[in-house]
Amino acid sequence: MPEFLDLHGRTSKVLRALAEGAMRRHGLHLGQNLLLAALWEQDGSTPGEVAAALNVTTPTVVKMATRMTTAGLLTRSRDDRDNRLVRLWLTDAGRALQEPVEAERRFMEEKVTANLTETEREALLSALAKIHRSASELLGAPINHVDSTNA
Repeated sequence: MPEFLDLHGRTSKVLRALAEGAMRRHGLHLGQNLLLAALWEQDGSTPGEVAAALNVTTPTVVKMATRMTTAGLLTRSRDDRDNRLVRLWLTDAGRALQEPVEAERRFMEEKVTANLTETEREALLSALAKIHRSASELLGAPINHVDSTNA
């Protein structure tokens, strides 16, 4: 197995488990913090707007919003100008999670990168941004596989 993909996969699983635990401490499922963050930035967004911002499907946001409405973190209301649109609004409980959730994420990031120098952190972020761009571009383009037996 290619070394980068193997290490990235294992690291992603461990980081996801850490993030899930961190979000559960705040009564959230992983991913709900991202919906909240989108609304902390632009309260009153439509599910489609949130989906586009998070690069997920609108039904994913609608399902998540339903659960979060039940949990008292947000409300839904029809748009004043276009009754076909639904807007998602934070409740006081949803707004109150911003500081602790962001603090939790900062703490986790500091802990998992504690053994890196500042230069290594900057290089890691730069490299990950480049890898993200390349991988995102591949999603929209056909992949030409190289057959090593014919190379």
